[in-house]
Amino acid sequence: MQVLYNTYWVRFNHKLFTFDQAVRNTNALFAAAKEAGVEKIVHVSILHADKADDLGYYKGKHELESYLKALDIPYSIVRPGVLFGRGDILVNNIAWTLRRLPFFGTFGSGNYKLRPIHVDDMATLMINSASNSESQTLDAVGPESYTYRELVKLIGTTVGVSKPIIPVPPTLGYLVSKLVNRAVDDVVITREEISGLMRGVLDSDAPDAGATKLSEYIKQHKHILGCRYANEIKRRTDRYSPYEKI
Repeated sequence: MQVLYNTYWVRFNHKLFTFDQAVRNTNALFAAAKEAGVEKIVHVSILHADKADDLGYYKGKHELESYLKALDIPYSIVRPGVLFGRGDILVNNIAWTLRRLPFFGTFGSGNYKLRPIHVDDMATLMINSASNSESQTLDAVGPESYTYRELVKLIGTTVGVSKPIIPVPPTLGYLVSKLVNRAVDDVVITREEISGLMRGVLDSDAPDAGATKLSEYIKQHKHILGCRYANEIKRRTDRYSPYEKI
């Protein structure tokens, strides 16, 4: 079977890339795949892509899902919330922050939930879904569920960094992140990401789609997690350096 696996997307609007541009490019890719005779498209979306159209990230993902479903070609839409593993940004940069700042601020209570999935489990799910001739939409979630506060505490405890975890108003947390942006020449987090996180759209009650536990991954990599900041913008613009060096 001829399959297109699409993982292309952008995390935020930037002068070099935007959500609207990513939607246009992906729709063109889907159309070209159909014209070329591709028998199935496996597309990476986001959990609850149809439930947050006021957020640009989710609106774009929703538009792509709708376009793909109307294309009259078998598809698998795979919806992760948080990915971890080689090249990880979220878990690594939480550890980086814990290693360097005197405290860690959660947006509000930090009691909103996440179910991270390992990148290898995500890849296996995508490959297995390609063999199903029927169209389907799958939530890609791991075997462990955490509140954001629990996740931060787990990372800190495992890497051996004990810092106070303090609830802060989302606006204040965002303003602090903009100061960090200048230090690392990146976008640490966006207003939309904060909003989506606090709404709980990175959680799902779907069955486990993988067996790899985040707690075990952090334990195995505790000596390197957060030692280097993972820079999203540089990864987007530097086409030659390996992720581990950016």
